[in-house]
Amino acid sequence: MSNFVRSLRLWFAPERVREEGDTPDYRFSLANERTFLAWLRTALALIGGGFAVDQFLPDLRWGWRIGLALALLGAGVLCSLRAVSHWVRCERAMRRGEDLPAGRFPTVLSLVVAGVALAMVVVVLFGWEG
Repeated sequence: MSNFVRSLRLWFAPERVREEGDTPDYRFSLANERTFLAWLRTALALIGGGFAVDQFLPDLRWGWRIGLALALLGAGVLCSLRAVSHWVRCERAMRRGEDLPAGRFPTVLSLVVAGVALAMVVVVLFGWEG
């Protein structure tokens, strides 16, 4: 079974994470959970922003409105999936005494949000009609 499938199975059976390694200090596990919740709050904000762009900017050209909304909604979906993936990976690393996993997702998410923000700057500067 591939590493990805094994990790994916842990998403739905987190008690199996406890079978690995030693139990870390509970403060680290709780910090990991707070980080998970922060990722979920970010995902909800991105999803809310996507709906807001679609619903509250009806005068914006269709392509711009749909593009910006889908970029935010997609980033929200990816962020919520990344939250659980990161939680499992960090919990496993702490139990095994390994370094915490590094990832590129925060950079990708930042670039998507910055891209949407720049597009919104263009929309504001040049008006709703483009």
